Amino acid sequence: MASFCYDRQMQTEIEAKFINVNVDLIRKKLKDAGAKLIEPERLMKRHVFDYPDHRLEAIGGWVRVRDEGSKITMSYKQLNDRTLHGTKEVTLVIDDYEQAKQFLDSIGLIIDSYQETKRESWKLDDVDVEIDTWPWIPSFVELEAPDEASIKAAAKTLGFDWKDAMHGSVETAYQDVYDVTEEEIDNWELITFTPVPGWLEPKRKTE
Repeated sequence: MASFCYDRQMQTEIEAKFINVNVDLIRKKLKDAGAKLIEPERLMKRHVFDYPDHRLEAIGGWVRVRDEGSKITMSYKQLNDRTLHGTKEVTLVIDDYEQAKQFLDSIGLIIDSYQETKRESWKLDDVDVEIDTWPWIPSFVELEAPDEASIKAAAKTLGFDWKDAMHGSVETAYQDVYDVTEEEIDNWELITFTPVPGWLEPKRKTE
């Protein structure tokens, strides 16, 4: 089957991640910089979908339905490369999580995984600052902005070194803690706030 890509119709997600953060220190720096707390930390849940033949995964893509606490979204995302401009996305705000799942099922997609995370949302000038906590790894900060200059300025304000920036989906944060491949992480069917699974613990990296 020929590969396909919808870059012309999709927005570029200009974002950067900084892992292993001290959450209390980041909150203090945000307050000192005059940032506004948009939403306090809340639990978010998401189902990730693909076709049975995994044709989306083959091109770095996935479909996601996510309950963000204050809204529900359905997105198609595509990771072309792990650079600042390498992730493409198109997102709809919807009003029914379960109906969205049924819709995707009715057009032939299947559930690849279920994931839980916690997120705290801030606004620093025109930059969205998310303090994200995923199961089994330290919290990290995700910055998203309309342009590269804004995102680099926010990183500097918060004390981050740009050379430490990571881009793309969350796999890199897990790979910092565990000796696992992106393919392994993509095949995890459940990522929830439970103790570290017995099959994962032995893969933890040691200093």
